Amino acid sequence: MNELEKLAENLGRLLLERGEWLAAAESCTGGWLAQSVTAIAGSSTWFDRGFVTYSNAAKVDMLGVPETTLERHGAVSDAVARAMAMGVLANSRADWSVAITGIAGPGGGSPDKPVGTVCFAWARKVGGCEAQTCHFSGDRAMVREQSVRHALIGLVDRLEAAVYSA
Repeated sequence: MNELEKLAENLGRLLLERGEWLAAAESCTGGWLAQSVTAIAGSSTWFDRGFVTYSNAAKVDMLGVPETTLERHGAVSDAVARAMAMGVLANSRADWSVAITGIAGPGGGSPDKPVGTVCFAWARKVGGCEAQTCHFSGDRAMVREQSVRHALIGLVDRLEAAVYSA
């Protein structure tokens, strides 16, 4: 079992303990988070679905991301990550969601948003939505893997915090 699957296994244990569900929206990771989660036997008892919304049109059509948000902030932004995470909750039976949107490279970067810029959002149906932008280094595969790891760790951290605050 690799590191991402170990994180996913821990995440699943936390969700099962709470009787809650997860769904995800991924852009630059192309379903890698969902693959890591579904590599865990029994994940169908806590993982509802994943959306791979690589294009802006998919973000709008599948998740309800407002076109004005995409135009104003760009696909790689905290605002779009938040809209994606909230769209996941609106279009699934999940209690928790995560969204990932970024520039994995090797092209597509700009001075304001260089390659390795990845935006995340974590949302809870009975709570708020938090976003964070990270800057990862390495090639395309490394940026994508670091993104999946960061998203999973963020979910585990938030679930653990929710357990202790309940």
